[in-house]
Amino acid sequence: MIVAKRKPIEEIIEEVQAYDKILLVGCNECVTVCEAGGKKEVAVLASALRMHFMNQGKEVKIDEITLERQCDHEYLEELRNQIDQYDAVISLACGVGVQFMAEKYMSMPVLPGVDTCFMGVTEERGVWSERCQGCGTCMLAKTGGICPVSRCAKRLFNGPCGGSTDGHCEIDKNVICGWQLIVDRLSKLDKLDDYEILIPIKDWSTERAGGPRKVVREDVMQ
Repeated sequence: MIVAKRKPIEEIIEEVQAYDKILLVGCNECVTVCEAGGKKEVAVLASALRMHFMNQGKEVKIDEITLERQCDHEYLEELRNQIDQYDAVISLACGVGVQFMAEKYMSMPVLPGVDTCFMGVTEERGVWSERCQGCGTCMLAKTGGICPVSRCAKRLFNGPCGGSTDGHCEIDKNVICGWQLIVDRLSKLDKLDDYEILIPIKDWSTERAGGPRKVVREDVMQ
């Protein structure tokens, strides 16, 4: 899932200070799971903003809605008949949702309410960690299902580096070396021979060529 964290309330207040009618829009997907932008978080932010403006003696209309997703046209369309009632929207979706809403409603300021961090997993309640950077051609079949791009601080495709000590990363001694994890996993799978095969350097010019990437599936297009 996409993992995000709440922006500081001071930063959000600074961005909306000039507006009198604000719509807070949550997302019922990833940011709900990581407790950053779901219905509960929308309500908390709305209360904080109302309290701030009340203390200022300023009357500001603040409404709330949570969509199923903000990365699909059909759900963003639910705002069509009401969005013009507001001066600005605060989206608590990931950066994808913020941008997609801004593209759909070009004349409306759409402001982010969270900071998008990475694609990751829930280790335990309140703890999320990175697993994928969406880099393109996936190499997990060669590395025992552990990604060197997201798990190695240096993104080495053939490691570990000379700074790895006792299975820990030289960048942060509290972090297990990504390549130590890969070697341990390949050993567990009895596939250590795969470790001897050099992985070619990724051609980032191909993976990221032409700016934003796009996936087109003609077989599912209408």
